[in-house]
Amino acid sequence: MAIRPVPPLNRSEFAEPAWEIARLFPAQGLWSEVDYLGLKTNRLVEFSQGRVEVLAMPTDDHQTMVAYLFTILSAVAQALGGKALFAPLRLRLKSGKFREPDLVMLFKADDERRHNEYWDGADLVMEVVSPDDPDRDWIVKRQEYAQAGISEYWIIDPRNETVTVLQLQQGAYVEHGHFERGAQAASSVLPALQLDVNAVFDAP
Repeated sequence: MAIRPVPPLNRSEFAEPAWEIARLFPAQGLWSEVDYLGLKTNRLVEFSQGRVEVLAMPTDDHQTMVAYLFTILSAVAQALGGKALFAPLRLRLKSGKFREPDLVMLFKADDERRHNEYWDGADLVMEVVSPDDPDRDWIVKRQEYAQAGISEYWIIDPRNETVTVLQLQQGAYVEHGHFERGAQAASSVLPALQLDVNAVFDAP
């Protein structure tokens, strides 16, 4: 007599969230800075207006570009006497607002804004645009980083292979340069910070 195989369980039919664990955390909108800073996770999590925002996991292409950019930024920072780091690292923009830029830089390594748990601001940030929500980098963070007084914001967009450098002027960002393949992207505040756009998007 043949034995009929048992069909695989469809967990979605009866699965229920682990509410007991979920209830250990504040409800969305009720998180405090203390709650957020006490969150221990290997995921990228940002914090805004009492809400936590779990970001998509980076891809190989994304991290390869970030790694290449870090080698450039780190070399410039060392020569300047500054400090460059990469996500995950919490950046406090104001009370109740934390982001985790792909790359951050302080022009002075001993800047008083540099703390072990998080930085209390930065002089320069870079974001590699994520395909899940490009507006986060192009619109939301552009406004937030400007309000936080960050001197320069680089947006590296793999969709059209461009590098846009924004310079802070009177509390808002203006475009210093929009660089495509074949061009040399350059900082508005650090003469030594230049990079080959082709090299960014062809990073091995």
